[in-house]
Amino acid sequence: MTTVTDPVRWGILGTGWIAGQFAQGLAQLSEAELVAVGSRTPELAQRFGAQHDVPHRHGSYRALAEDAGVDVIYVATPNPWHREHTLLCLDSGTPVLCEKPFALNAGQAAEMIRAAREKELFLMEAMWTRFFPLMGKVRALVSEGAIGEVQMLVADLCIQFDFDPSDRRYALELGGGALLDLGVYPLSFASMIMGSPSKIEALAHVGETGVDEQAGIVLGYDRGRVSTLYTSIRVDSPVEAILLGTRGQIRIQDWWIHPHRLTLSVSGEEATAIEMPYTGNGYQFEAAEVMACLRAGKLESDLMPLDETLSIVETMDAIRARWGLRYPGE
Repeated sequence: MTTVTDPVRWGILGTGWIAGQFAQGLAQLSEAELVAVGSRTPELAQRFGAQHDVPHRHGSYRALAEDAGVDVIYVATPNPWHREHTLLCLDSGTPVLCEKPFALNAGQAAEMIRAAREKELFLMEAMWTRFFPLMGKVRALVSEGAIGEVQMLVADLCIQFDFDPSDRRYALELGGGALLDLGVYPLSFASMIMGSPSKIEALAHVGETGVDEQAGIVLGYDRGRVSTLYTSIRVDSPVEAILLGTRGQIRIQDWWIHPHRLTLSVSGEEATAIEMPYTGNGYQFEAAEVMACLRAGKLESDLMPLDETLSIVETMDAIRARWGLRYPGE
């Protein structure tokens, strides 16, 4: 069990774009302190440290993992190295918040979870969408039966990225493709509302670099419930989520990027808009959940439990199997 300080001392492993976003999110939390960063080179660590006022700048990932002055580490490296770097931190006795996708496949995810549980260290997937205040409201509305039983869910996340074989999104060796980069979000959203699927159907277009560039996914559950999801790195989409229940529906605008508004439509009643605005870039909410768990002595989050993370990765494995898509080294 890990004892944390007040404020909680964070380290960030990795210095890319998402690491910078997380650093900005931490700055919104008075109970958090970004004290260390680790990169593959001293130069990158120095640059990131200067940009975000980080006092301890390690020129290797191992040096950060072994920094005794860090309470928890956010792993922000590219997809293929989430397993390696999470295990590095856990082996050094430090809790981890690991950026999505949690792992390339279920075997890696299971290994990471097993290590955390054996060492009795906190571990959570950084699925930022789950922790927005509006998502808490969505869960409450569904739980209290505001729209009856949710029978169908529709969610999209498509963002157009110019084709570039050197871009990580188009590089198979970097775990590129729409599924791991974007599709994991609607899959996790569907999991939050509907649970684990019992049936999986999926079609994808695999492009010239070998990655899935766009896909449509249909998930089936007990009692005839269905989720329809689509994702792409070649086109833009509305980025909307709709829950269809036996008594009404919930429509969430911009559900992935800074969601703050939903429309609740109950049969026979006038539609109601619910707004839950916030300040900051939104990454502070997942960090706050981690710190609350650490202070409570929890080894995982009730909102993003490890068994659910594993189930989502297993679903992605099953989807890729239908496409015959494998990552190098699998």
